[in-house]
Amino acid sequence: MSKNLNPVCKLCRREGEKLYLKGERCFTPKCAFERRSFAPGQHGRTGSRGGGSRTGRESDYLRQLRAKQRARRVYGVLERQFRRYYEVALQRRGLTGLNLLQILESRLDNVVYRLGFASSRAQARLLVTHGHFTVNGRRTDVPSMLLRDGDSVAVRDGSRGLEYFKVLGDLADARTSPSWLNRDTKQLSGAIQRLPERAEIDGSLNEQLIVEYYSR
Repeated sequence: MSKNLNPVCKLCRREGEKLYLKGERCFTPKCAFERRSFAPGQHGRTGSRGGGSRTGRESDYLRQLRAKQRARRVYGVLERQFRRYYEVALQRRGLTGLNLLQILESRLDNVVYRLGFASSRAQARLLVTHGHFTVNGRRTDVPSMLLRDGDSVAVRDGSRGLEYFKVLGDLADARTSPSWLNRDTKQLSGAIQRLPERAEIDGSLNEQLIVEYYSR
């Protein structure tokens, strides 16, 4: 399984805003974006955000590219997989952009994060990869598994004795969970009630620009 090994704080600086890729650290003064909010690279201080022209004017292509890159980085998905998600969304009924975001939201690592069982999607991916969660009662270690209505996610019985999971219920209670998920922090479990509506997904993502990028 391939993954991005680059410093994730540079991704926030490239996009010009916090993507909260490091979870709780992003809310502290240790956040690299607080100390260096300019884009990384030799011309980060003087160049335009996101690699645009020095005049500050962005082309349509650049805006589309940045929208696509931002979504990829928020969900931690590489380009080839992201494009496959787009092709699946294109085949579904309804709005392609909304279909794409719903597919990304239904990934197992994202659901674990949304349930409050991890402080970031990166941590959720690590926990799933180590086999700490079950889906419909069966152990899985595939973070990219796409879940459907009615699927249940729970901490594996063999993992509940670990120190992290002993206090996870209290940690999860302090984190909000969207209404499209049904969460039980005492049982360390949750279930998908329905697919999220657009208003329940990150409002800073621009799915229309992503569709335009792949429609070129």
